[in-house]
Amino acid sequence: MTNAGITDNSKHSTPEIDSSQPLSCSMDDTLALFRRIFNNDGTLRIRVIQNDYDRNIRCAVVYVDGMIDRELIQSGVMRPLMAYEFTDGDREHPARLMEVIRSRVISISDLTVSEQLDELIGAVVSGKTVFLLDGYAGSLNINAQSWETRAIEEPMTEKAVRGPRDGFNESLLTNLTLIRRRVQNSDLKFVFTDIGTRTKTQTCICYMESLASPDILKELQGRLARVEIDHLLDTGYLAELIRDEPYSPFEMIGSTERPDSVVGKIMEGRIAVLIDGSPFALTLPYVFVENFQASEDYYISYFFATFNRLLRVLGAFLSISIPAVYLAMVTYSQEMVPTLLLLSIAAARLSVPFPTVVEAVLMLTIFEILREAGARIPNSIGQAVSIVGALVLGQAAVDARIVSAPMVIVVGLTGITTLLNPRLTGPLIIVRMILLISAFLFGIFGYFFGLLGLVIHLMSLRSFGVPYMLGVGSIRPQDIKDTAVRAPWWDMYLRPAVIGARNMKRKAPQRKRGRR
Repeated sequence: MTNAGITDNSKHSTPEIDSSQPLSCSMDDTLALFRRIFNNDGTLRIRVIQNDYDRNIRCAVVYVDGMIDRELIQSGVMRPLMAYEFTDGDREHPARLMEVIRSRVISISDLTVSEQLDELIGAVVSGKTVFLLDGYAGSLNINAQSWETRAIEEPMTEKAVRGPRDGFNESLLTNLTLIRRRVQNSDLKFVFTDIGTRTKTQTCICYMESLASPDILKELQGRLARVEIDHLLDTGYLAELIRDEPYSPFEMIGSTERPDSVVGKIMEGRIAVLIDGSPFALTLPYVFVENFQASEDYYISYFFATFNRLLRVLGAFLSISIPAVYLAMVTYSQEMVPTLLLLSIAAARLSVPFPTVVEAVLMLTIFEILREAGARIPNSIGQAVSIVGALVLGQAAVDARIVSAPMVIVVGLTGITTLLNPRLTGPLIIVRMILLISAFLFGIFGYFFGLLGLVIHLMSLRSFGVPYMLGVGSIRPQDIKDTAVRAPWWDMYLRPAVIGARNMKRKAPQRKRGRR
């Protein structure tokens, strides 16, 4: 008895086909296999072609609609093939005929020969055009890929006042071209691989052969080879799958949309990873001080760049410290607060029904909700929602005696200082809450114990064998010239230690020239 609630889909399923089998000499049999494999795919296109001078010469092109340049296929394959007059010697041997077509008829230069069915399937789904000749057990895979891509424009996440305005888009070839245009050197290497058992996403490892560490490169290739996932849509997938310390809130692999940033990293001995379909490139190894660096720092005066970096470091420290210190002092250590300020805080909290820790958690949560809402809704109203929401909710909460005015100030300062370091937003939120809980439980001592635990955790991290706190606390002057400070270019003549150990010398040291 057949259950009426169950639909029998067996007649719609694709029969099992051994994709590793060799191709048949019959073009019709090969086309029938394609139709069976792509039986529910409406984008598959098959065009059979006959030569004008000999109707017995039958060919076919197979491609996925929307992924090829039709005009290029027509002008470079179909028209020449129909108009070419083959000799009697060419017609006698299919292999010779295919060689004549490859070398004399088809004008497209990028093509390969395949003799396995799985190679043909992979070529079709990747956007190539498969050319078949009746009587020949093989094919030509023609690279005539073409699809719509986003224009090259300045990245929204990494805007700069001074510097290049171009950014990566979703086309891997375009992104590699942006890198190659800046590094016109044969030492720049691109190594390709496919990741994803179903998507077969093209992935590229980019590095300078004479600068990158062979050990780090080997470790990266090993981790990529061990990745087991059916689909890969963004470099964020890879960053999570190949990173060190998977349970740490801090990023172990950097990401950027700027080609100049990638070039700057690989020139220091780092390695970049790009994938097709993502505008973000990964850079590794990644160290903690990179969270406070911006590409614009290298295009402006080193005085101002150093000042900006110190502001970012101070902002990160204040972002995790202000709520915890305020809570500890108001709750446990009132004697550390000036008397007039303590009286003002006490007066503001007189009618507030919640303890300070509840105030802090409530207001910080509301601020994060507003920040996330401002980031997700359309740009035209995002800024208005963030500003109006913060002002209206903050003032209303104070007037309703739900929270005190000092707590609104504390949360406002915390939020502003967090925005100084967009790369650290997630880790700062987690560390802030840990320090807040520590201060609530143990007062100012809990805050300092939390800071000590944070330092120990950071010191224990490594990114592909490189210490995460590289350059922090180093006694070598060259190691700190591109950390929280940015030394002038004439003084940064060595690459970072460990990362650029294979070729430390960036340029010969020079003395600053004075007036003559």
